[in-house]
Amino acid sequence: MSAEQNRVPDTSDAEPRPGRLTAAAALAALEGLALAAGGVWMLVRGVTGDPDDRQQAVTGGITLLVLALLPLLAARGLLLRRSWSRGPAIITQIMALPVAYSLLQADSIAIPAGIALAAVAVTALVLLVNSATTRALGIRGPGNVQDEK
Repeated sequence: MSAEQNRVPDTSDAEPRPGRLTAAAALAALEGLALAAGGVWMLVRGVTGDPDDRQQAVTGGITLLVLALLPLLAARGLLLRRSWSRGPAIITQIMALPVAYSLLQADSIAIPAGIALAAVAVTALVLLVNSATTRALGIRGPGNVQDEK
């Protein structure tokens, strides 16, 4: 990675973090915490409860815990204004959309969860591609490359 991609603004001279960036980080953290909570629930239920398949419950719980790392790391990176963090945050939102759609197809209490997940994912995507967010992260679009001499 180049020095430009790892740019860390000097906190004393940097402009304040935009609210949109903070909101996007909060939504990514919320998704990560929800995944972690689901993973812990599945893991505990798999170990102590009576699941249909104990091995599948434990594996699913561990998988959710590992998957929770992506949005949590992205949220931390967004708060610290690291340009690399936008990619994992966007990937997390894109992965959440099909999950939300499948929850909406259920005939159960999962429908409100699908609505909430879709709303969070779309909101976070809008915040992540916002020009104020990209500027705060030091991301320049195509054609905006400046000579560093």
